[in-house]
Amino acid sequence: MQNQMIDLHCHSLFSDGELLPSELVRRCEVMGYMAVAITDHADASNLSHIISSLQKVADENNASDSKTKLLVGVELTHVRPSHIARLADKARGLGAQIVVVHGETIVEPVCPGTNRAALEADIDILAHPGFITSDEAAMASERGIFLEISGRKGHSLTNGHVARKSMETGARLSIDSDGHAPQDFMSFDFARRVGMGAGLDEKSVNDIYKNLNQLLIVKMGLNFFEKNS
Repeated sequence: MQNQMIDLHCHSLFSDGELLPSELVRRCEVMGYMAVAITDHADASNLSHIISSLQKVADENNASDSKTKLLVGVELTHVRPSHIARLADKARGLGAQIVVVHGETIVEPVCPGTNRAALEADIDILAHPGFITSDEAAMASERGIFLEISGRKGHSLTNGHVARKSMETGARLSIDSDGHAPQDFMSFDFARRVGMGAGLDEKSVNDIYKNLNQLLIVKMGLNFFEKNS
């Protein structure tokens, strides 16, 4: 297992992050990241703008000698549950490679029913899903949707619960920074400690990155790993 990071949930100044996408990728490159997805907060008002803008940066970055590849994404945030599936489909149609839904974190007033609606939609990651139920975690397992172990203050308070539900149901996990500022991005070692702090053993944490590697094969193609091996 290489000492390289994959982070599929972070934010640029296209929403509430501090960094231009290019600077964000460069900082991740210096930290040894294999790949990063910028998943700015989106709803019906800005979905098209975010995806088209990030695509321009991704095209330039991924054709360069950058060791960190950029995936285009969005995080559907505080969207009413009845609208999540439609907006996820629209995001896919516009070219989003990674679709995240802002789950029912305990530190924000997310609409009840968001987790279930997200898991019924065409998404990749349910971010910081709070007190996700066993039935919902089982749905994530069946549909191949990743549940997030979060490195972000507040959202991380239920990491242990999420990890337990994953172990109970076989749902796949991601470990993401939800980074908004330079100090938010995690080293590979720190991300591993976040996972172990949630109650996972070392093998389980390593399996997370193996599963994320497989996701990136689907999203970006096998040649990506040949370049970063």
